[in-house]
Order: sequence, then structure tokens, then C-alpha cells
Amino acid sequence: MVLVGAAILVAYHDESSAAPSPAPSSITAPPLSPRPPARLSGEEDGVVPPGVTIFEDEYPAVAKLSPDLRRALRSAAADASKDGVTLLVKSGWRSRAYQNELLREAVSKYGSVARAARWVATADTSPHVSGDAVDVGPSSAAAWLAKHGATYGLCQIYRNEPWHYELRLQATDRGCPPLYADPTRDPRMH
Repeated sequence: MVLVGAAILVAYHDESSAAPSPAPSSITAPPLSPRPPARLSGEEDGVVPPGVTIFEDEYPAVAKLSPDLRRALRSAAADASKDGVTLLVKSGWRSRAYQNELLREAVSKYGSVARAARWVATADTSPHVSGDAVDVGPSSAAAWLAKHGATYGLCQIYRNEPWHYELRLQATDRGCPPLYADPTRDPRMH
């Protein structure tokens, strides 16, 4: 199985493009083992195999997204396909266990909770755990949503995560809100 969590953390960003932001002191990572364990989570926890679209409800990562978010994504994906763009779900709903696993991996990779917090939220704060966020791919789909997403209420939330989208219904009339530099700047993460 492809390590989807690693792809989420690595495939879409260039670490050298931004200096680390300080993370709030209230963020704590799940306990680390001396050596990162093999992937414990599977599809039932929200792991998404390659090539999954927003129309594939057999995957919990899609089926457990909030109904309004799923509806908006399906509408956007249908219109994107008319432009030759396929919108894939790289990550959607995640179980608390999977979110904690991703956070442990990020702490191991980045060397501290503060640095990891720029990319992975805790299970208590992640909108993925509540089904209110989706990470899309490939980059052409993220670019298409950056241009057209507000029409559907779909907004990029973090400047450092061009693949991360959430539903903001007011965006259909007023456009998307300003981006946070990264999750450490989002008040919901505190």
C-alpha cells in the first residue's frame, strides 16, 4: 500500500519556501516510539489509495465527509472534468487514530511538535477528523480549485497547503477569506 500520509506531507510542498512559524505551546503530539511504526491505519481509518475521486463512497475518507462539503466537491469535480481536470481525493475524513499517526510521523520527520504543527493538526483540532476538510490532487486539480473553488464555496485555507480545501458557503457571494500562512496561524488550531 502506498504511504498516503507521507505523500500528503511531502509531495505538495517545498520546505525551503517558508521559515517555520512558532506553534502554540498547547499543542502536544501523541507519544513517540523510538522508531516510527509501520503504518497502522487502513482505508477504514481514512487512508486513501491512489486514484480515488469524490464520487467513490465506498471509501470512508469520502463517505464520511460532511454532506455539504461532499456535494460541493462533486459539483466542482463535474465542472472541472469539462475542462479536462480530474479532481482526486488525496485525503478526506480521517479517524482520530490515523490523525494521531500522521502527527507522530510529522514530529519524527520535522524534529519537533512546533515544526510538525505547520503541516499536521492534532486529532482534537483537525477538520479532517470531523469530515470538514479535503486534500485534493493532482496539482492541476488544486490549481483549478484555486481559480474556481469559491463558486462552489470551496476555499483553500492555508498558504502552505495548496491542496487543502474546506467549505465556506459565504465564498459563493464574497469570495474566499484571506489565507492563513499555515495551520499554526489558524485560531481553530489553538
